[in-house]
Amino acid sequence: MSMRHPKTDNADNANSTDSDSETPQALVESRALAANRSTWVSVLVNVVLSTVQVVVGVLTKSQALVADGVHSLSDLVSDFVVLWASRHSKKDPDEDHPYGHQRFENAASLFLGVLLLAVGAGMLWNATQLIQHHDEIPRVDASALWVALAALVSKELLFRYMLMVAKEVKSSMLVANAWHARSDAASSLVVGLGILGNMAGYPLLDPIAALIVGLMVAKMGWSFGWSALHDLVDRSADLAEVAAITDTIRQTPGVRDVHDLRTRKMGDMILVDVHLGVDKYLTVEAGHAIAVDAQERVMQRHRVLSLMTHVDPV
Repeated sequence: MSMRHPKTDNADNANSTDSDSETPQALVESRALAANRSTWVSVLVNVVLSTVQVVVGVLTKSQALVADGVHSLSDLVSDFVVLWASRHSKKDPDEDHPYGHQRFENAASLFLGVLLLAVGAGMLWNATQLIQHHDEIPRVDASALWVALAALVSKELLFRYMLMVAKEVKSSMLVANAWHARSDAASSLVVGLGILGNMAGYPLLDPIAALIVGLMVAKMGWSFGWSALHDLVDRSADLAEVAAITDTIRQTPGVRDVHDLRTRKMGDMILVDVHLGVDKYLTVEAGHAIAVDAQERVMQRHRVLSLMTHVDPV
């Protein structure tokens, strides 16, 4: 006997049993609002930083600062991707998307990863060209150092704010965007050191700093992109969460066995299929009631969007 039961409640904490848990749609909408709020803050910061870094980098002849400005500019693109994904992922299920649209978030994370990888590769190419012609590297003006330090502080503060919001709403897409900001903070630190080296009489350190920034950005892009790709091809939930869901089902009165439990990611939500063993002498109606009870318990306590059960006689 198979059945599909719509999710009725959800909680931010996977093990929460609060009676005032958010409904799936309320949870999706609250996450979308949080994404919009934090992302528009990021847009404002990145517009200012990218403009100042590129302009000052060109005027002071700092390749590292220009590279950092381009990195900040790539953040603008990623911010708008997040806004786009947030808008689409909160749509209700429809005929073409019966499970909802949460995987727009996974697709956005994949795009962000590819974007970071491409930006990092471009930085590596430019830095390599400069290193090969190191005799032509000019001395960098001190004003570039102050801009790099200002960018470092701004990006670190932005990262902490965005990560706080991402953890509150448990959004992997927002976590990826937050760490994108942290990569900018780290790159600004490297840029500052490279500019210091150039000012101290070691001009080669400026393009070397740009090279390190490119490697950092490319590595982060690969990490995010690879993870998002796995989510898009039905990666299961982590083992701890699978164990917690299994325990919740086992604790349901009337459930005598749990087996063949499978999960797959849907954005930051989870789809579950499971076989339940119940007393073979029960009526179909009684077995059905036990399955519905198990479904409701799971959906109230875990980030489960839909749970499909098959009842087996034991």
